[in-house]
Amino acid sequence: MKVILLGYMASGKSTLVPYLAKKLNIKAIDLDDYIVEKEKDSIKNIFKKKGEIYFRNQENIYLKELISSPKNFVLSLGGGTPCYANNMTLLAELPNTFYLKANLKTLYTRLRQQKAERPLISELDDEKLNEFIAKHLFERSPFYDQAKHKIIVDNKTTEEIGNDILRLL
Repeated sequence: MKVILLGYMASGKSTLVPYLAKKLNIKAIDLDDYIVEKEKDSIKNIFKKKGEIYFRNQENIYLKELISSPKNFVLSLGGGTPCYANNMTLLAELPNTFYLKANLKTLYTRLRQQKAERPLISELDDEKLNEFIAKHLFERSPFYDQAKHKIIVDNKTTEEIGNDILRLL
């Protein structure tokens, strides 16, 4: 069994992966961590040294590697993963893809608190942050919406979201 979580930054993917993996007694994998391990460099350095095109190509290679492996796992994708290199076409063939759908208010509240840890948004003031999230969501939603299942995460606990997912497996 392969369970794939996708969605925007701060939608809860990284929190849910270990929760679900424990409940299902399978491995938890974060695609970004997997890339860091394989490339032996941080995501930030990969972008800086080799550029986004290189990163997106490698991301696609490692996603294919994981999907084609016989192992069972719960996988968290980066927020942009579904939007590049036909990754969503690959993912559409899998039965257990879940879009963790959060509204703009939820994402803004969470990301405002996490700005320091997220280089992509760390320099944005509150108004720009809201615009940035709204624009990204608009661009990315057509990709996210191709997931087999949509789970609304607003005002829910990890357990509630996890149980929503477990009921669908």
